[in-house]
Parts: sequence; C-alpha cells; structure tokens
Amino acid sequence: MDSYDTFNHILVELFHDIMDIEEKAIITDSFKDITNNDMHVIEAIGMGAPKNMSSIARQLHVTTGTLTIAMNSLVKKGYVKRERSEQDRRVVYIMLTSKGKLAYRHHEAFHRKMTEALVENLSQEDTELLVRAMTNLKNFFESYRKNESESQRK
Repeated sequence: MDSYDTFNHILVELFHDIMDIEEKAIITDSFKDITNNDMHVIEAIGMGAPKNMSSIARQLHVTTGTLTIAMNSLVKKGYVKRERSEQDRRVVYIMLTSKGKLAYRHHEAFHRKMTEALVENLSQEDTELLVRAMTNLKNFFESYRKNESESQRK
C-alpha cells in the first residue's frame, strides 16, 4: 500500500471511529437522554458567557431553524436554559444548566484523552509536523465547506 492509500485508509477509519467511539464514550448512563449531536450543541454553547442563537448556529455551521429544534429538546431535557436580555427583550441568551455543565465536562474529558493519545510518545518536532498536517486537513475542510456553500447559492 502506498502512502496515499495508507493515508486515505487511516482517514476513513478515523472518521468512522471518531463518530462511533465518541458516541459510545459520551452517551453513558448519566447522559443517555441526549445524542452525540446534542453533545456538540452543548460544546458550542460552552461554559463561558451566554451566547445568542445565531452565534451558536454559525459556530456549528447550521441554520438557526435547525438549531432551534435541537435547543428545544435540550431545554426540555434540562441541559440548557434560555434567558431574555434585560436591555433588549427580543434577544435571547442561551446557557448551560448545571446538568449541561456536567455533560460539557464529560465531553471535554473524552476530547482531552483523545488528544493526549494522539501526541503520546511524539517528539516536539513530530508534534509540530502533526499540527501542520492537521491544519492542512482543517483548511481543506474549511475551503470545501466554503465552496459547497457558494455553489448552493448559485
């Protein structure tokens, strides 16, 4: 198998494994009432300052309509709460509840372990090379998303 085939095989397997294993690692008995997608919405809301729907939707690359469906479910399940702005009642802020914060930390711990496993036993030079390679992949995805978005508008 040449380098191209090896990289292609590894990437395909990694994407499959990340989706499958992440779901199994994240959706435990404590969080069995949410989906992997819900967990990524929780991650996008984050632990910091409250966010509005449009900023979360932008971060997730979804429409606010799509996000509203997920948000309604997360509010109903007690992971997220909405609060209207005191300055402008039209603005609604989204924040995690204590249950949502527990889910966020659980998800964050899985990502930390995954990242630690990735760089385990790598030299500084190897780590820098891996960062460059992964940045190239990230840039490809961003460019692909942008091109797809532009072609859909036409």
